[in-house]
Amino acid sequence: MQNTLLLGSEGIKKTILHGGTGDIPKFITGAKVTFHFRTQLCDDDRTVIDDSKVVGTPMEIVIGNMFKLDIWETLLSSMRIGEVAEFWCDTMHTGIYPIVSKSMRRIAEGKDPVDWHIHTCGMANMFAYHSLGYDDLDELMKEPKPLYFVLELLKVQQPSEYNRESWALSDEERLKAVPVLHGQGNKLYKQGHYQEATQKYKEAIICIKNVQTKEKAWEVPWMKLEKMANTLTLNYCQCLLRMEEFYEVIEHTSDIVNQGGLVVVFFF
Repeated sequence: MQNTLLLGSEGIKKTILHGGTGDIPKFITGAKVTFHFRTQLCDDDRTVIDDSKVVGTPMEIVIGNMFKLDIWETLLSSMRIGEVAEFWCDTMHTGIYPIVSKSMRRIAEGKDPVDWHIHTCGMANMFAYHSLGYDDLDELMKEPKPLYFVLELLKVQQPSEYNRESWALSDEERLKAVPVLHGQGNKLYKQGHYQEATQKYKEAIICIKNVQTKEKAWEVPWMKLEKMANTLTLNYCQCLLRMEEFYEVIEHTSDIVNQGGLVVVFFF
C-alpha cells in the first residue's frame, strides 16, 4: 500500500494499492476507459456493494459523455495502466451511486439498463420511482454515505482506436442515430428479417430512453421523446406479431394505451 494523498477535489482521498506502468494516459473527451471496480461501505466490515470481477466483466465509460457518476472520470484520470487504487469519496460525490449501480446490475442480469417498457399505468410508475428494486440501494438512496471505490485501470482507448456503440454516444449523437436505426429496422422488416429488425428498433428506443432520463417526466421535452419511443415500440411490436409473440405484444402496448388511451396503430 502506497502513499495516501488528496486529489485536487474536495472530499476525495486516494491510496495506491499497486503501482501502474508508464505515464498517465490522455483522458481526452471521447476516450474509452476500461477498468474493474469494487464499491464498499465505510463500515467495519468494508461491506461490498458491487464488484465487477465477481460479475466477470470490466466496466467501460467514455470520457466527457455525461456518465451519471462523473466523479469516476476524476478518479480514473489520476491513474496509470495497471494501477490499482482505493478512493474514499464523501457523500457529495456518492449520492447518485445507487441509480448508477441499479443500471450496472440490470446489465449484469442480462436486462436493459433503462426501463424502456414498464408495463404499468402512469400512476403505478410514479410509485415505482420510490424503489430501485434492490434493498441495499434503496437504503443508500434514503441515506447517502461515503463510499470506497477500488479501481483497477486496464486500458484507455482514444476515440480513433475503437468503434463507438450506441451506449458510447453523446445525447446529440444518440438522437441523430435514432432515424438511422429506424430506417434500418424498416428495411429489415420489409425484407422479412423480423428478428434483426427488432434489434434495430430496440437500439433506437434505448438511445431515446437514455436521453429521456435527463428530462423531467411529463414535461414537453420528455413527452416529445416519449412519442418517438412509442412509435418505435409499435414498430417493434409489429415485428413481434409477425413472429407470433402475441403475449409480449400485449405487454408492450398496454403501457402506451394506458398513457393516453391511444388506439394501437403501427407506424413505419
